[in-house]
Amino acid sequence: MGKKAKSPPMDGSRIRSYLTGDVAALLATYKHFETLVPHDKHAGSAHTGEDGRYVEALIRGYLRKYLPQHLEVCTGFILRTAVKTGENGRERRGDKDAQSTQLDIIVYDSANYPVFQRLGDDVIVPPEGVVAICSVKKHLRVGNIKAETKNLRRASELCRCLTQDGAPRRGPFLSLMSMGIAKDWSPQPSEATLWEEIKDGIDQSPSPKFDDLIGYIGILGTSSVFKARPKNGTPNEARFVWHDHQNNQVHLGLQFMLTGILSVYYDESRHSARRPGFTGFESGRPHEKELGTISVDGMR
Repeated sequence: MGKKAKSPPMDGSRIRSYLTGDVAALLATYKHFETLVPHDKHAGSAHTGEDGRYVEALIRGYLRKYLPQHLEVCTGFILRTAVKTGENGRERRGDKDAQSTQLDIIVYDSANYPVFQRLGDDVIVPPEGVVAICSVKKHLRVGNIKAETKNLRRASELCRCLTQDGAPRRGPFLSLMSMGIAKDWSPQPSEATLWEEIKDGIDQSPSPKFDDLIGYIGILGTSSVFKARPKNGTPNEARFVWHDHQNNQVHLGLQFMLTGILSVYYDESRHSARRPGFTGFESGRPHEKELGTISVDGMR
């Protein structure tokens, strides 16, 4: 018998080209802000606090551009109330009301779930409608990955909810996005250094669920750390890989974000619609390096 013919590769080159231009425009817009409102002594703008909020607003704006209209991109808190859910769900009996810290970006399904409080882009929402949580840093500093890995896990644990059938529902997509690396990293961090910060931020007592571990860390325009999702079965580890945004592949950062958010939103445990063909990674493109694995106690 002859060898089985290889399947033709997927295309998606138009998506990659388009998103490359959009990421370049996002980075340029931020540079324009620094140019118009410069600091007189060092790089960046004259107003550090506003600088960070401006970056958050930029990323929220780009996510709104692509996501389904009824997925709101906001900021605020998650409030998990210890009350009945569904028709007569009492799985929170014995719990106490609990809330997250303030979260930079919350992607929320407001078409299907209510909001406790809203003031502009600031919201307080129940966990059932949370599709994604993103921490944003203007420049990634020493210790940021460790701290945000812990914060995002705590927020994700608040979002452990059940489907109508009583099965665990897929948790929100968790990410950390930055525009670049801060100068307090000296020398510039290698992928191994980033991996050490991830591991330092993960407490193994108790063992985490796969969904509660950070899914993506992006240094926009340069590199990405991505948690590879297992194809099937109950995982006992989470595998992290590193991608270099080389050869005009700055689209990777935005693609990883959009793919992660949409994969949660269209997951069969959350949504009955079929996920659209909306992002397009290059067929056969390998990651640059396997960073390692983290032991987990199942998927969710």
